[in-house]
Amino acid sequence: MNQLPADQRPMVAPCRQIPVNAPFRWIKLGFSDFKQVPLLSVLYGLVMMIISVVITYIAYQAHSIVLAIALTAGFFFIGPIIGIGLYSLSRQLNNNVPPELFRCLRESRKNFSNAMVLSLIFLIVFLVWARAASMVHIFFPSMSSLDIQGWIKFLSIGTAVGAVFSVVIFCMGAFSIPMIMDRNVDTVTAVITSINAVLKNKLTMLVWGALIVSLTLIGIATFYLGFIILLPVIGHATWHAYKDTIDADAWELGPGLNKQPIEQTPAKRLS
Repeated sequence: MNQLPADQRPMVAPCRQIPVNAPFRWIKLGFSDFKQVPLLSVLYGLVMMIISVVITYIAYQAHSIVLAIALTAGFFFIGPIIGIGLYSLSRQLNNNVPPELFRCLRESRKNFSNAMVLSLIFLIVFLVWARAASMVHIFFPSMSSLDIQGWIKFLSIGTAVGAVFSVVIFCMGAFSIPMIMDRNVDTVTAVITSINAVLKNKLTMLVWGALIVSLTLIGIATFYLGFIILLPVIGHATWHAYKDTIDADAWELGPGLNKQPIEQTPAKRLS
């Protein structure tokens, strides 16, 4: 689709039907991007690991598993916003320009407001989820007295409640932020496009979501050390998921790119 005048653009960008095994290819492409910009990617992963350690420490000091769950959930609720830098790097690589973390962020100021609106939406959803989680906790006032069956019931109910809000965030954020980074598009169009694409590729998105959760759990199981690599790979892979799924050619490219050819490989330039 060619770029169209603003009054002729559809409300929702078209989406493609994606095969079920596509998420594994996205991860492979994400790892390829990671290898091309290793220093910047590792720096991002290291920051995410430190944030995770701080969250765990705060929850440990408070002696509250509920606080730990809430803080962790909040961290991953805003994960798509945090991943903007990684989307930017992959976007530059995809458009064959030398990758610089601050180029796209510096030149994308007019899209900053759209990203912040989306971040506010995510925050509101998280606050509603936190309220719902606290209501679940009312039915389990004494955590220390719970037996195994009580813990199973508590975690099952809490997981079910959290899953509902996680699905909402996943549908809204799966493609919207990369689209905002890539094209001159408003928040409403990006969010509706993301929801539409997820609903039209349910099985593939289920595999993609399960893959993200699995890699995240692996990172947690390694005492967050795995986050240094896994979270950047997921961020880069999300960009490729967007490019594979969304046909946003009707909207002009957003700022943050130049036409300077790459004289040497990004890995050599940045390592």
